[in-house]
Amino acid sequence: MSEPNPETEPAHDPEVLQLAAKVFDLARHGDTDTLAAYVDAGVPANLTNDKGDSLLMLASYYGHPATVSALLERGADPNRVNERGQTPIAGAAFKGEEEVLRVLLAGGADPRAGSPSAVETARMFGRQDLLTLFGAPGVE
Repeated sequence: MSEPNPETEPAHDPEVLQLAAKVFDLARHGDTDTLAAYVDAGVPANLTNDKGDSLLMLASYYGHPATVSALLERGADPNRVNERGQTPIAGAAFKGEEEVLRVLLAGGADPRAGSPSAVETARMFGRQDLLTLFGAPGVE
């Protein structure tokens, strides 16, 4: 019998699941200092939930630029897609979170990645300001 592989085996330990839920809530609520301390202590910067949403996706979608910056500084992937093919920058574009968008762009996020991409989202909502920010052609 082989040892379980933590990279491929889901975590079933109730304490681990409780900690993960807490960490996702920290990202969702923008508790930057506490979340950064958990990542510094070993929580993966690219941790994802059961929908494939990363900590960065949640912080971006809920409009927390300081949290987004802290996660990027700790190695979070700005172009990681969730199970629906969405990226953190597309989530922030959907919500119109301009400060978060600027932080993500500075951190290497690609506004053309994912489906729908941030560019496609901005076009869908007629957000010329976001298209300009992304360096994309304007709304037709």
